[in-house]
Amino acid sequence: MAEVLVLVDHTNGEVKKTTAELLTVARRLGTPSAVFVGANVDAARPRLAQFGAEKVYVIDNADVTDYLVAPLAEALAAVVEQAAPAAVLLPSSATNKEAAARLSIKTESGLITDALDVQAADGGVQTTQSAFAGGFTVQATVTKGAPIITLKPNACPPQAAQASATVVPVELAVSDGAKSAKITGSEPKAKSGRPELTEAAMVVSGGRGTAGDFSPVEAFADILGAAVGASRAAVDAGWYPHANQVGQTGKQVSPQLYVACGISGAIQHRAGMQTSKTIIAVNKDEEAPIFELVDFGVVGDLFEVLPQATEAVKAKKS
Repeated sequence: MAEVLVLVDHTNGEVKKTTAELLTVARRLGTPSAVFVGANVDAARPRLAQFGAEKVYVIDNADVTDYLVAPLAEALAAVVEQAAPAAVLLPSSATNKEAAARLSIKTESGLITDALDVQAADGGVQTTQSAFAGGFTVQATVTKGAPIITLKPNACPPQAAQASATVVPVELAVSDGAKSAKITGSEPKAKSGRPELTEAAMVVSGGRGTAGDFSPVEAFADILGAAVGASRAAVDAGWYPHANQVGQTGKQVSPQLYVACGISGAIQHRAGMQTSKTIIAVNKDEEAPIFELVDFGVVGDLFEVLPQATEAVKAKKS
């Protein structure tokens, strides 16, 4: 079977859940091979092997890691030329979507972004996407080259399948033109103790209805082990960090459970969360548009509903 390349999402060799998901998807299409960019591949190999990576193409090159996007696209193009894959899968993020677009041009291959599902179909690859701000669900196929696809987190439950994860070093010379934007400094993101928003299986978000007090939202999220999100209105008001914004101009999430608290449900917000598997809303306004979308709705004050829900979950856990 042809190889299917998966770009590894990691932090200093610590492989993230999205990579396990993509390796699981890759097994539907062919033989998974991981593409590891950076140092400390030895720390990553056991997990990559656990989820089916037969090969690990390693690109440990400062000309790739010390610059923005363009060198990554050149590196991926070098691996594509070497492996001749059936498809290339990347975790969906702003950086990866730009790299995927550049790779698409370099390899003259079709590109699909923000896929919710990927399946083999008629000797090719078929994807499922949410389009037009979540108003439609569409199926698409690539008709030229090896499909280049970015997948949203939580697209597929990770399933282990032990493989060898044989390391294959990749040597390349990055062009001078690709090295126009150098990273001059970075620092680790402050740890909140909560899951990463885009990767979380559960998300609890607050909006204008919080009036700036996110304490009941955070308490409910913490008892569930969920990430905390915020609507654009809450972020614009300075009530919560921009990094936590869910919506068309924020982060797009697709968790198993999404709880919208005090959020009206404007299309901008819905575009970022309506592919969630189960949606619950808490809002005082029974006419709020969010109720058109939900699986379960609670008409009530979040400052009364959420503490009761928190206590109920706590009682179940004890």
